[in-house]
Amino acid sequence: MSKSELIVGLDIGTTKICCVVGETSDDGTMNIVGVGESPSTGLRKGVVVNIEQTVQSIRKAVEEAERMANCEIRSVYAGIAGSHIKGTNSHGAIPLKDGKEVDARDIERVIEAAKAVAIPSGSEVIHILPQEYIVDDQLGISDPVGMSGYRLEAHVHIVTGAITSAQNIIRSCKRSNLEVSDIVLEALASSKAILTDEEREIGVAIVDLGGGTSDIAVFTNDSIKHTGAVALGGQNLTNDIAFGLRTPVASAEKIKIRHGCAVAHMVRPEETIEVPSVGGRPSRYLSRQLLAEICEPRMEEILTLVDQELERSGYKRQIGAGVVLTGGTALIPGCQELAEQVFNLPTRLGYPRRIGVFKDKVNNPKYATAIGLLFYGAEKEGAEPEFRDSNNETSVFNDIISRMKKWFVDIK
Repeated sequence: MSKSELIVGLDIGTTKICCVVGETSDDGTMNIVGVGESPSTGLRKGVVVNIEQTVQSIRKAVEEAERMANCEIRSVYAGIAGSHIKGTNSHGAIPLKDGKEVDARDIERVIEAAKAVAIPSGSEVIHILPQEYIVDDQLGISDPVGMSGYRLEAHVHIVTGAITSAQNIIRSCKRSNLEVSDIVLEALASSKAILTDEEREIGVAIVDLGGGTSDIAVFTNDSIKHTGAVALGGQNLTNDIAFGLRTPVASAEKIKIRHGCAVAHMVRPEETIEVPSVGGRPSRYLSRQLLAEICEPRMEEILTLVDQELERSGYKRQIGAGVVLTGGTALIPGCQELAEQVFNLPTRLGYPRRIGVFKDKVNNPKYATAIGLLFYGAEKEGAEPEFRDSNNETSVFNDIISRMKKWFVDIK
């Protein structure tokens, strides 16, 4: 892929659809040349439930990005999320003849051996992410090509998702006249945009607090160890506000963004907010503390469920660098402080890194997934050598892509 070629990331979320166009620069940063965003109405909990509405939202976001970038968008890297996503760790081993050198074919064979696990009915492999290789009991090898030995082993993380969810994302893109270059786990994409190399090495959990779901990915020793999701997000918070303050959902969303707070004692008692009423009745003025008292229990519930998922994974004690929060819901004031209390770990907000041109436009956690999809695309297409992780998953994706195309042969 030449430097002049553009990469497009399409974040198909529960509350918004975001299209970002970027190109890589010589210093490894990503220059943003186009951004488009539209409200998402055809998804629930990260899964497409209305194709026509999703297509309209995708078209609107893509057209906006095309106008800004002054280009025609034909293919995209699309994100996938939802509680149907499951992650599992697996191990494979193969013999090597007469202590021969490991080559690319051996890598493929050991990955094939590692992915021989039972996959739930109706699911398909989305990613196979190598964690480490072992040559003759020598642990912690990130790239064994060229090494000699008698036995090659691989530890991998396998991400599976519902075939129908992936099909519906691709079908929606096809109807929007877009080819899907790859489907990418959203938490994995976000990690490429916001995590530092040190965090990946020491151990870190990324928590993407989206509109319909909260996605989790755990990294230690520079490789992904666990993926999971909680089927709650910012939309649940909006619904609580609408019910508690007796206001329309659209107004509740605006109130959440402008005045929401995840910790009630951070709000001064004298602060008031204007709350529109339902059915044409006049607006009321209520205490902002009342709003915070509605937000805090729900945010605490979401973060507690995430904490339970981290405990279940068995990796919580290995997260030396703490937790990185991203996604639109993470922007609510007090969210970081509440997360530190719940997780009992250092917590920070994750903003996209390594952004060149138009940094001000996209320097926001809600764009982390879309920007991460650009970095993923650049890495996969070999745009910049420095993007490549030492245990890059790209080499094992070609067969996944060919298999994905096989799932969707019926899609016109």
